[in-house]
Amino acid sequence: MRLVVISDTHGQHEELDIPDGDCLIHAGDFTGYDSPEALDAFADWFQSQPHRHKVLIAGNHDRCFQQQPTTTKAKFQGWVHYLQDSGCELEGIRIWGSPWTPRFFDFSFMLARQGEAIKERWQRIPLSTQLLITHGPAQGKADLTSTGIHVGCEALQQRLQHLPELQLHVCGHIHEGYGFYPASQGGYATANASSCRWADPGMNPPLVLDFFDLTTDNV
Repeated sequence: MRLVVISDTHGQHEELDIPDGDCLIHAGDFTGYDSPEALDAFADWFQSQPHRHKVLIAGNHDRCFQQQPTTTKAKFQGWVHYLQDSGCELEGIRIWGSPWTPRFFDFSFMLARQGEAIKERWQRIPLSTQLLITHGPAQGKADLTSTGIHVGCEALQQRLQHLPELQLHVCGHIHEGYGFYPASQGGYATANASSCRWADPGMNPPLVLDFFDLTTDNV
């Protein structure tokens, strides 16, 4: 299955050139200021894309999914797989999605980095998961900031080590970590699909991946 992966578009989705594919994935932060108008604009754009499958998770900027979950989810009901500590199976691929990240200022879907609550969220990821989508990266991969610090989630990294069927981890959140990181030593590949660049007005292109051949991206 050909995956087209984006994240952290922050209201600038119209600037992206979206390639053809089977499944369009957005790994959170589709809004910038989380206004109703921004939500509607993104929903209309996302629905207009021709991919036969669409998967969406929230990010720390997407307060609407935490503050008005019922009305927000209703906008996507019936045509997108919105995942919030939940999963789906598409064409035989077992997918799980979660929006949580370690706490950073006063944003949404954040939990204490060293707390039990965030560990409990990651424990919900089924052992059979093949494609994992989280808003933030795990510690040590796709999480290096411009200051030279790895800020990914340690508890998530620990959980990933115990998912025997995991083939691909999709994330965003740390814009500087954009890129595709192939699997090593029989492990899983990582794709940080952050679309907006850090301290740069340009946009990163979507990552295009063949789920059954994760040796490289096709950007």
